[in-house]
Amino acid sequence: MTESGAVRVERSQKRLRTYLGGELVVDTTAPLLVWEKRSYPTYYVPQADVAMQLLAASDTIDDSSDLGEARFWTVKTARAQAEDAARQYPESPTDEIREAIRFDWNAMDSWFEEDEEVFVHPRDPHKRIDALHSSRRVVVEIDGVTVADCARPVVLFETGLPARYYLPKTDVRMELLLPSDNLTRCPYKGVAEWYSVSVDGKTYEDFVWWYRNPAHESAAIAALVAFYNEKVDLIIDGVRQDRPVTQFS
Repeated sequence: MTESGAVRVERSQKRLRTYLGGELVVDTTAPLLVWEKRSYPTYYVPQADVAMQLLAASDTIDDSSDLGEARFWTVKTARAQAEDAARQYPESPTDEIREAIRFDWNAMDSWFEEDEEVFVHPRDPHKRIDALHSSRRVVVEIDGVTVADCARPVVLFETGLPARYYLPKTDVRMELLLPSDNLTRCPYKGVAEWYSVSVDGKTYEDFVWWYRNPAHESAAIAALVAFYNEKVDLIIDGVRQDRPVTQFS
């Protein structure tokens, strides 16, 4: 691991592949994780492991105070095109990335670490998920109305976030939950489905989520539901909890 100014770089040993329009664009076993943002890394890949015949040089240029001047390519396959989706910083002050290419995550159709598809952004190797069975009693209230009462939760501990209490649906007043069209993705847990909650004629949009088929490290939360600690009242073993303040508050 190295750091140059505000940029942190770490070599990964995972096999990384990405596709566009059904065609393989990247296949590497030597990707770089680059922390352009503090919250999660971005993948850079050696140019030798890129299908360069699918990249068409662009006139676009951009300049980053941390990374230097970028040159861009448009990624073109037989069935899809991603404008300016690839970039390189050939004169970057961070020398590890000068010969590597960065692909915009959302411009590509799919990403795989080894043979597992990854959503949203690369997994941070320094972020941990622990899903633990517990005998704590968890009561969930919304505006004074009890919507769940459970003594067999699975508590999910995720680096940087409050503990989340996942509850069997049989311990939740499901008649108060309204299916939502919302779907969200997490690189550590998978695809979440959502419920809104109806209490005394008032609807609380997307307060509850669950994972039908979670990622393997979160398998213990499959089919269990969780409520936003930030938006409901949680009573754990008889003690009312303070609501945490996060980006979800």
